[in-house]
Amino acid sequence: MELHTFGFIGLGLIGGSLAKALKRSSPDCRIMAYTRTAKTTEKALSEGLIDSICSSMEDIQFAECDCIFLCAPVGSNVAALKQLKDLVRKDCILTDVGSVKTDIHLEAEKLGLNGRVIVGHPMTGSEKYGLDYAHAHLFENAYYILTPSPGTPEEWTEEMYSLAASIGALPIILDYQQHDFATAAVSHLPHLIAASLVNTVHDLDSKDELMKTIAAGGFKDITRIASSSPEMWEHICLSNRGNIAEVMDTFIRLLTESRDAMRDGNGEAIYKMFEKSRDYRDSFASGGLGNFKRTYRIYCDIIDESGSIATVAAALANNGISIKNIGIVQSREFEEGVLRIEFYEEEPSQTAAALLRQMNYEVWER
Repeated sequence: MELHTFGFIGLGLIGGSLAKALKRSSPDCRIMAYTRTAKTTEKALSEGLIDSICSSMEDIQFAECDCIFLCAPVGSNVAALKQLKDLVRKDCILTDVGSVKTDIHLEAEKLGLNGRVIVGHPMTGSEKYGLDYAHAHLFENAYYILTPSPGTPEEWTEEMYSLAASIGALPIILDYQQHDFATAAVSHLPHLIAASLVNTVHDLDSKDELMKTIAAGGFKDITRIASSSPEMWEHICLSNRGNIAEVMDTFIRLLTESRDAMRDGNGEAIYKMFEKSRDYRDSFASGGLGNFKRTYRIYCDIIDESGSIATVAAALANNGISIKNIGIVQSREFEEGVLRIEFYEEEPSQTAAALLRQMNYEVWER
């Protein structure tokens, strides 16, 4: 089968980015969408992101789709299956982009939709949310996990696999239960930790907000995801509560052990805790995260003044050195240099460091 006509329920950060990615990879594809807020679809239509607006989840236009993406909060995606069940064609693939798979799989089985549902989870995003922050390259080098329901035709799964790859993602096929336990640890728990850490500082801060004022790079980096959508994370936590609770039990045990070691003045235990975490985290960087290419970084000490970044960027460009990303480090709490430059490969990273040192910049390699 060939996927040409797509339907969307929701056009937030992920849905909007997915629609943009599809339009970029297949400009002649047709996209229709329904969103809870009418002005979102009106904006998408005016920008050429979609080709038509659907008035509801039961709009007859959805019967024309080869594939429908459910891009609302997890609970809403589950409810949408029931509304679409008798409307869509028998050969229409129903999929979603939520980070919890169990509930939607169970609902598909209950509704007799097994074999027609290939739920997915693109493991990407931002603390920002909404169509205004959507962009076509959001999925590049991000895992896109597919969890087909029992009885799904192999060619359908292959079609979705190819679609994920066509937008720059790294598709993986997993059992949905395995997916939900893994994401409880690597995705859901970090959001809960970030939210709890921010709330800890909020509750302990002084009236003049000293802690908030001096919160620097390390704190801001680890808590960035606490700015995510509260509605979305309420749905996620409730949908995956069993797995998240199990993972939290381990985290709380380790945190309690750390607290007790500090209270007891047990330096050896504290050292081993940091040593273990350092070694395991460093193993991510040495080989990249799964299929992700490792990012090579250098830090360059520059004066924070107009034109300083442009001078460095121009020097690299004039010497044929391609960069992945460049930007100012807002705090030197953990970094020596104020300008961070990222590269896809080790060789241009090393060449750039040597060049900038020749230009009398102080450079640190990471």
